[in-house]
This record gives sequence, C-alpha cells and structure tokens, in this order.
Amino acid sequence: MPLLGGIRPPIALLCLLILALAGLTAKVLGPAGEPTVPKAVLGSQQYFAQDGAIALRASIDERVTDLDRTAAALNAGKPADPERVLSDLSDTYQKWTGTTVLDLESGKVLAARGETIPLAWLDKDVLTGEHALTPRMVRLETGDVRLMTMALLDWKDRPQQLLIASNSLSVPAINLGPFRAMAVVARGGEVLATAGFEQAEALNSDAERSELSFLSKQMTRLSERAAKETEQDPVSAREPGSRGYPGVSGTLLGEAYNGRIATAGYASLASADPEQRQSVGAGLGLTVVAMLPVVQEHAVGQERELYGLVAAGVLVVFGLLAAALLWMAVQRPLLTLFLESRRLARGDLTRPVAVPRWGEAARVGAALERLRGQLSGGGAESRSGDGTGRRARLGLRVPLALTAVLLLLWCVPVGLLLNRTDASVSVPSTMVNDQRDRTDLVADRVRRALNEAQADLVSLTGLIDVDDPDATTGVLDDALRKHSRYGSLYVVDQGGDVVARAGNEPSADWSADEKAGEHGASLIRVSGEGGKKPVIQAGAAVPEHKGMTLVGEVRVEFLNSLLDRPGLGEVRVVDTKVRTIAGSDGFLAFEDLPRESLTDLVRAGGVHVGAGPVENGLLIREGRSVTVAAAAPFSGGGVAADVGWTVISWQNAKHFEIAPYEREDRSVLAGMLGLALIVVCLGWIHLVVVRPLRALASSAEKLADGDLKTVLYPRYHDEVGAVVRSLELVRQQLQARRQNQARRSAEPRLGAGGR
Repeated sequence: MPLLGGIRPPIALLCLLILALAGLTAKVLGPAGEPTVPKAVLGSQQYFAQDGAIALRASIDERVTDLDRTAAALNAGKPADPERVLSDLSDTYQKWTGTTVLDLESGKVLAARGETIPLAWLDKDVLTGEHALTPRMVRLETGDVRLMTMALLDWKDRPQQLLIASNSLSVPAINLGPFRAMAVVARGGEVLATAGFEQAEALNSDAERSELSFLSKQMTRLSERAAKETEQDPVSAREPGSRGYPGVSGTLLGEAYNGRIATAGYASLASADPEQRQSVGAGLGLTVVAMLPVVQEHAVGQERELYGLVAAGVLVVFGLLAAALLWMAVQRPLLTLFLESRRLARGDLTRPVAVPRWGEAARVGAALERLRGQLSGGGAESRSGDGTGRRARLGLRVPLALTAVLLLLWCVPVGLLLNRTDASVSVPSTMVNDQRDRTDLVADRVRRALNEAQADLVSLTGLIDVDDPDATTGVLDDALRKHSRYGSLYVVDQGGDVVARAGNEPSADWSADEKAGEHGASLIRVSGEGGKKPVIQAGAAVPEHKGMTLVGEVRVEFLNSLLDRPGLGEVRVVDTKVRTIAGSDGFLAFEDLPRESLTDLVRAGGVHVGAGPVENGLLIREGRSVTVAAAAPFSGGGVAADVGWTVISWQNAKHFEIAPYEREDRSVLAGMLGLALIVVCLGWIHLVVVRPLRALASSAEKLADGDLKTVLYPRYHDEVGAVVRSLELVRQQLQARRQNQARRSAEPRLGAGGR
C-alpha cells in the first residue's frame, strides 16, 4: 500500500521537528557561541564610522561646491583684484588651510593666503582633458596630505587665472569621546590623518604609554584591513536584500590588551544618493575607521547552559508523550481499521471485527461489524446500545487538542517566561556614550548645514542688483535650482516688503524678529506657530543697501533628512522652549517631547558648564523598559551656534543586540517555532486523516444501514483511502448478494401449476 500520505508521515515529522527544536533550544539558550564583544557595540562602531564618513564626504563636497560657486559669482561680475578675491573668500568661508590665485599664462602667483601651496603637481593633465580641474590629493614636504580644489577665473580681456584652495583631509571635527580614535585612510591602507591619540603627552605612566602605543599599532593594522574590505563593490559587500548605507561598511575585531579588545567600524566615502555620481569626496577612495577598546565580556556561567539543556529535555519528554498519544489514539486504530476492512473485502468473515474504543474509528469499526453480519447472511443489525456510539461521537479532535495542549505547556512558558528582561537589565556604558557622541555629531551636522545655508546667502548677495528686480529674480531662480535646502528665496526691504522672490510664497515676516537686534542669532530664525510646519529662515544683509535682506526659507524636510540615521532611534531638533521643529519620524509642529524625562534631559544639557552647554547621555529606566537617550545643544562656530536649539535622540534598549535581549529573543523564537510545529503537524493530521475519517464514518454507517447505491470513491492513497476501497468492495458484494436473492425469488418453483 503506498503511504505518500496518511498518519505516519506527520507523526514522524512531528518527532523529527521536536528533536531539531530541542537541539536548537539547547544551543541557542545556552552560552555557547556568545561573543566576547556584544554585537550592539560592534554595530555602534560601524554606525559611528558611517557618520564620520558622511561628515567627511559632505565637508569635502561643500568645500568644492563653495569654491565653484564663488568662481562663478566672480566670473559673472567685474574683474576683481586677486588679493580682494582671497580676502572676500576667507571672510565668507573659514574652511581652507591655504588659498592661491595663479596666472595661467605666466605661471606667476598673483596672491596667496594661509598655508603655502606647492605648485609642482600642476601639469597639463591637471589643467586640460576630460578630468581637468578635478580635485587632487597632494602630499606636502612635511608629509601631510592636502586636497587641492581648483576653479577658473575668466574675465573678458584678461588672462585666465586659477583659484586654488587646499584642504586638510583631517578627521571630521566631531566628538569622539574619551577613548575612541578615528582615522582617514587612503587606498592601500595608508593612514592620512588620525584623531583621538592627542592625549599621549598627558600620560604619566609607562603602562598608559604602552597601551597607547598598542592602540596606535592596532589602528594601523585595522586601517589596512578596512582599506582592503572597502575595495569591494557596495552591492556585493552587503547581504542580499539589505539596504542602508550606500557605501561599503563593516566591523573588525583587533587584539586584546589588559582585558580590553580593540573594536573598529569602517565605512567608505559614498554619495548620499546611490544614483549620484558627482560627489568629489566619494571618488577619492577614502575610508573612515573608528576604533574603540572595549572590555571583554566574561562567559556566562554553567547555570545558563543548564537552562537550555533542561528546556530541551522537557521538550523531548513532551514530544514523546505527544507522539505516544497520537500513536495510541489515531495511528493504531486507523491501522486496525485498514486490516479489518481488507479482511472483510477478501471474504474472511469468520471472526468479529476488532472495534476501536472511541472516536470516528469506533464508528467505522461498528459499521464494519454490521457489514460482516450482513455478508454472513445475518441481515441488517441495529446499532449497539452499549455506549459505544456516545464514545464514538467524541472524535479524533480530542487527542489532537490534548496533543496541542501538551506541547503548548512547553511553548508558552519558554516563549513568555524564560529569559524575560526588565528594567534591571545591564546595558553597556559604551552604548550610552555612543548615543551621546552620535547625537552630538548629528547636532554638528545640522548646525553646519544652517551655517552653510546662511553662508550661501552671503555669497549670493554679491550678485543681487536691487535696482533690477527681474535680474534679481533670475539670480534667485538659478540659486534655488542649485540648492535643494531652500523652499523659497526672497529679498525684503526695511519694511518687510518682498522686492524679488523665487520659489514658494514667504511663510513668515522676516521683520517680525526686531527683538533680535544686532545679534548674529537673528540671522537664523524659526516661526510659524499654529501652522502645519515650522518656518525656518536664514538671512543675509545685502551690501550697500541698508535694510535690504536676502532671506531663504530652509525646508523642514531637508533638516529631517539630516536626522535620519540608523541605530540612533528617534531624533528631533527642539528650540529653546523644548518644542519640536524637526524630526527623523513624523511629528507635529512645535509639539512637546513625548516624555517628561526627555524634556528634563534637554534642559539639563542646556545648562552652561565651563565654556558652555554640553552634550549628555542618560539611561532611563521606567517600568519594564530601558531607554537610552542623549541631548546635544548646538555649539561651535557660525551664526547657528547661538540659536539655542538642541538635538535629542532616544531608543528602546530592546533594539540593542546584547546578551540579555538576545536570550529573550531566542526564547521567544523557540516558543514561536514550537507553535509553528503544532500548527503544521497537527493541522496536517487534521486535514489528511481526521476530516477524511469523519466523512468515511458517515459513509460506512450509511452503507451499514442499507445504502447500496452510493458509490464510495477513495480520495487519498493512504490508510483512509484503503478503507474506502475495501468498503466499496463490500458494497459491491452486498449489492450482488441482493440481486441474486431477488433473482431467485422471482424464478417459478419447480412442479407448481402442473397436471
């Protein structure tokens, strides 16, 4: 008999899955394979390296864009003196280590400021061809590497001049924390710049100097490994289906020293948009490496391993009981019916049918016994009244339900009770520090973006001719197309009237902030209370026109895009009254923070300590949840430094890949797998055995009651199908017997009616 279906495969599969789940439980709920460094800590270093790469790439691109924009503005105006060009450039943008104006015809240096720029690297390939004026990395005599950015100054009836600006490829000016180090690495693994090792001169002991030397060597080795890793294609470097950072990023583990192991994250410079190919920084082949020594975690005690072994042993016991129950209540009665029905179909009527005690099998067995009596010539028999019928009505769904309950007694406690965490869970201090430092980095990005927005307006004011509104509108339209950060640009006079405009209608009155006076903070304003969006404005005075101001409304969506960083949770920008003006997720304009503890954290971070407000991280334990939060007030230079805004971030610690939460997740996974096991195996038994057997019981009872016209068709090639085929043979035998009896009764008796 083919057994492609039937009762045996699902029971065998149930046993195999229980054994597999038991082995998996013993492995994942014990300490085996737990890393010495939590995955969350490694992932945080990767995110930190990505943030550093984004900051460095944005800084390089902004410098190149600013120089090109300045050259375009100069070329559109009247010829300017080289000294005046460099003076205005340094007054507007304080970001270059050295600037030079060179006469291309004679090769003479016309003006120079700051660091001396060597000119030996200038050749025909740099000035002509497909890659003309492309930024180049040049090594100085001191050994330092500089990024040389070039722009052409071209006025009518004058020789062409080359404007050169040098930038240091230094680590982005971000808060690294007390122990982290960061490096900028070129192709081949050469370290171009480092930060975080400056405290060497302050070390007082040989042990501290020895550890610093060890970390410096680790940075060199890890940088070489990271440079090799970033040579991969960004698509092939990621796991299939994963998204996120457009470049190549990952984590590395170094060697251990004094109980601490060097962990590193790396990220190659990549365009903000994968489809974008114009990023200068992304084409330089640079990699940012962030290294942090962390304390190695001790292995979990043997009692943790016993938890997994005990849970696995209990599952095996429950699985054996479940398999035994299914064998006794379902498989054995069904096999009995198969054997008895085949015996009757063969014509063996000598002994009574072995009737199972209960369920659908009992109903089918009772019907077979009645059919045996009919085949042996006893005629139709009434149903027995000894209680078998009542027991038969219970059905095979009862043992299935008991089996499910038996397995649920393991799944529910393991999934809902074992390894549960609460607010007392230990979160590595590294995660709190990284949350604080990364929040400070985001705050720096937002502050720099606002400074850049205002600096762009200052640069743009030199092209505005207030006496020609049409020309001014054309300049504003062109600037709006080049700068996605603005929603609108407009020029207002002293009374607040709009003289020229590009983009959307002004959403707020610039002259309304009279109380700001002469302070630089008045150049960045926020308004729009009661509206759907906050209105963020940046302004720059138009030179030689008193009261005239060029205003740009910064799109809230632009600020929101700066806040969206993986591994940082929800991030918001709040004003001096702790009201939301930008956020990584959805928010209402000027709404309060969702928790009072977050508001207190912002206010605490705004308190002046020493030179000013400082960033702060906090571990908030409320109820059964643990939240890691950080607040970073704006600080540094530029007009946006004194607006009083703060960037705050928070996330639930359950998202961290640390041992307590991983064990809880594994327990929940084990419970869910157990539930899936119950649904698959018992559902299979119900579909291929219980339901067909219930239909078979009804058909067998009808046949025993005398219904010989209904043909029985087997639907499955299993035990139930075999019983159906046997019943069909019995039906045919009974039908043939009835026809023979009817034929004999119709024949005339011999000798009846003669003379």
